[in-house]
Amino acid sequence: MTELKYNSTTTLKRIREGSPGSGRACEEGYAKLLKTLGKTKADDEPVTLLQVLDSNGFDDALWVLSYAMPDDRLARHFQAWCAEQVLHLFEAEFPNDTRVRDQIAMLRNDDATEAERAAARDAARDAARAAARDAAWAAAGAAARDAAWAAAGAATRDAARDAARAAARDAAWAAARAAQEAQLRKMLENAHD
Repeated sequence: MTELKYNSTTTLKRIREGSPGSGRACEEGYAKLLKTLGKTKADDEPVTLLQVLDSNGFDDALWVLSYAMPDDRLARHFQAWCAEQVLHLFEAEFPNDTRVRDQIAMLRNDDATEAERAAARDAARDAARAAARDAAWAAAGAAARDAAWAAAGAATRDAARDAARAAARDAAWAAARAAQEAQLRKMLENAHD
């Protein structure tokens, strides 16, 4: 498979002005990046997303990827990779629903129009909402079962199970974030600027 090349360069000025709503980047993160780069104010000198990742960490790099890059190609391809990591979970529940898979393909399609991307995004969002609704009903049933067990005097067992679930959820979350950061780093190391 051919490795794709990405533009991973932005500027401090873009980062400073990139935030939706407030019009400003996070003051603390921005100050940290300035210090790391040996700067005191925004300028138009190139700053790579890898520099942001190394300086400020994954969360700030995701923010810059989302709001301060000159184009959306790297962001779309990273979003596609992230969605692919959990696609099997969706397709196991909804094997005949291709909306999420179609959205992933659209994210990777560099020739798609914004209207085509928006239509695929809306369809995938509808599919995700349907899946979440079904999961909520399943969770409600599980909660009712849990309440019945608690009423039967199984509070200790429930607490142990809940603690185990929380620990497993936290471990899975940490593993997923580590995998996402590793993938973003891999994509950035392959970038061209």
